Amino acid sequence: MSELNKPFITIVAPCYNEEAILDLNIKKVMAYLDSKADKYNWEILIVNDGSKDKTAVIADKLAEEYDTIRVIHHPVNLNLGNAIKTGFNNSRGEIIVVVDIDLSYAVEHIEAMVDRLVETKADIVMASPYMKGGKVTAVPFLRKIMSKWVNKFMRLAAQDKYHTFTGMVRAYRKEFIQTLNLKTRDYEINPEIVYKGMILRARIEEIPAHLDWTEQNKFAGKRTSSLRVLRGFFSGLMSGFIFRPYIFFMGIGAVLMLLSLYELVWLLFDTLSDLAQTNLPGVEKSFSHSLALQFQKNPQSFFVGGITFVIAIQFLSLGFLSLQSKRYFEELFHLGTSLKKQNTPAGNQ
Repeated sequence: MSELNKPFITIVAPCYNEEAILDLNIKKVMAYLDSKADKYNWEILIVNDGSKDKTAVIADKLAEEYDTIRVIHHPVNLNLGNAIKTGFNNSRGEIIVVVDIDLSYAVEHIEAMVDRLVETKADIVMASPYMKGGKVTAVPFLRKIMSKWVNKFMRLAAQDKYHTFTGMVRAYRKEFIQTLNLKTRDYEINPEIVYKGMILRARIEEIPAHLDWTEQNKFAGKRTSSLRVLRGFFSGLMSGFIFRPYIFFMGIGAVLMLLSLYELVWLLFDTLSDLAQTNLPGVEKSFSHSLALQFQKNPQSFFVGGITFVIAIQFLSLGFLSLQSKRYFEELFHLGTSLKKQNTPAGNQ
């Protein structure tokens, strides 16, 4: 393949307190990319997110030694989302690949994602250990279970059914990702990208991936950058809720409505049964008497049925309001993205 036809890839490597593995793993990535020199032109962009250890020193040394490596330093820790956005905004390649510096996804995933992106003309290609053909090895049990079920929850909530919404290891078409208006600062950026990509009808692909913590576990106690499990879990649940909030409101409302109607229909049935047996003159007077009798027998049914009915109406109303708000947001997001794309200089796309 000629130099002009080879895709130019920027590998974005966000880092925070990674002195134990940075030098070793960056050189592994470089060796792999060197072996693919016939297919790709490439650079590595290390984003040091305000590390407090020797990450900055190691990164700068690598950049001095190799002209294919660049480094951007955040003066303080701005969290993963901001580190990824810095990588997006400063990439030179037409294809951007975000990697996890611990290489829990092997370097071979780079070629698989880039090839799928090129072949399908996709905007995003995600490495997915949870789809058919994917695999998870040596990940701590609690982390594995939480991650798997958060992604299942998002799959249930999302309109487009992907398997891994929270994963960071992805390939992006630069022209698309640099015009995507992203707001979150931390781990939530990954589902946010998928959500906003779906709004814009982006072409999103997944490839089976192997998430392997075998090497990472050897550095237990030597690294301080590990993801906080509970925080990641709850942020994932919130991200899933944002995909289609009206489904949750309407789902709860529908269940409560069925329960209230069950209670109220039985009250009406018992009232009409008593009405058929009463001898008081006048239909209205007889019905009132039968209703009062039912209230004396089962006052809790009136309260439970009535209160549940009112709460059900409230949830259904919230569902319709959230659906309306979501549609307004999507229209505004479409408009904002179009304006941003028009105002982005051609050289930055």
